[in-house]
Amino acid sequence: MITLTIPFPVFDPVAVSFGPLVVRWYALAYIAGLLIGWWYARRLLADAALWGRTPRFKPEDLDDLIVFVALGVVVGGRLAYVLFYDLPQFAAHPIEIPMLWLGGMSFHGGAAGAALAVALYARRKKVGILTSFDMASAVAPIGLFLGRLANFIKPELWGRPSDVPWAMVFPGAGPLPRHPSQLYEAALEGVVLFVVLSIAVRAGALKRPGLVTGLFAAGYAIARIISELFREPDPQLGFLLGHWATMGMVLSLPFLAIGIWLILRARKAPAPQGRPA
Repeated sequence: MITLTIPFPVFDPVAVSFGPLVVRWYALAYIAGLLIGWWYARRLLADAALWGRTPRFKPEDLDDLIVFVALGVVVGGRLAYVLFYDLPQFAAHPIEIPMLWLGGMSFHGGAAGAALAVALYARRKKVGILTSFDMASAVAPIGLFLGRLANFIKPELWGRPSDVPWAMVFPGAGPLPRHPSQLYEAALEGVVLFVVLSIAVRAGALKRPGLVTGLFAAGYAIARIISELFREPDPQLGFLLGHWATMGMVLSLPFLAIGIWLILRARKAPAPQGRPA
């Protein structure tokens, strides 16, 4: 049987270079995600009708917050990858831990780092933590979408062998055509989740603290678990839990549980009444 495959479009991992200064697509994805997220969050905060009487950040507060979030994403994402995905390798070569350009970031760790940064900043500004998480959750799919595109361009985190017509032979992944699982994740974790959260926001979800956060956590967990069915497990870990689950699935289960709990909690709480602040 002849299997049709799509040739992988070879990308230069370096986006731009100025002499010794090199900017890679991987880094640009993080920078663009933060900046576009900052812009979108400012628009949400400026629309009083979306929040009702719920206290929130002022749009200008985001100018300082973005620095803390960026630090939380990078530090949390890298440390979680080191601890959960390849601890023996980094224990043997600790000098590689800060070498982010080699790849290796965990979304779950990055989300935890960003959440800690938002929580500390919310406490400083005397704004509700769940409300602050709602704002961050509403914009998070933007960064996820760009990050998964960067995974595709690198290329890394490719899919399992497949004979689907859109399968690709990825450099470094052997001769077999594989699912472009990075694009599946970009679609589910990025586009679909962003649309779902946008609809919820326009329907008044930001007036119930914790609801958008719950929808994001549960939605991301479901999208990630589905995507992991097509994604090749990390070679240093393989399959877990009876040779069917992956580390991505396992780490997504707490997200799913927390998301469902937050949704139920927010739905039971009365929505704030009164004129928008």
